[in-house]
Amino acid sequence: MSEFLAWLGQNPWAAWGMIALLLAAAELLTLDLTLLMLAGGAVLGAVTALAFPDLLWLQVVVSLLTAVVTLFLLRPTLLEETRRAPGYRSSLDKVVGSAGDVTSRITANSGEVKIDGQIWQARSYDETIAIEAGEKIEVFDLDGITLIVYPIAR
Repeated sequence: MSEFLAWLGQNPWAAWGMIALLLAAAELLTLDLTLLMLAGGAVLGAVTALAFPDLLWLQVVVSLLTAVVTLFLLRPTLLEETRRAPGYRSSLDKVVGSAGDVTSRITANSGEVKIDGQIWQARSYDETIAIEAGEKIEVFDLDGITLIVYPIAR
């Protein structure tokens, strides 16, 4: 192991490359594009290390500048393009159509439901209907993060 660490010390481009690979792999778990932007910074740190292997400060500065610029300029654009892609559904949108159980009486203004083990604020789609705790519901729509629900069997 110490030989490997010594080799990495002599080849900083490889250390930057490993950091970039680890960040890119971790991005697959989040799908948020943040770690991918940091990986891009590490890649440019590796390129800088190839050109200037003895200037660690320059490698760090190039890596940090690249990461900051991509985080604040490129990432928002990529996220917006992703959200406008055909067939994109956010995790909130996926809740529509789900069935669940009422945990706290639902009225036109308040209530709680449990869907897939998660507790959500909910309200009835029909202001005249109250749904009692223990009843089954289905999600009709969203209002922000409040679920609009209706009873399944009445």
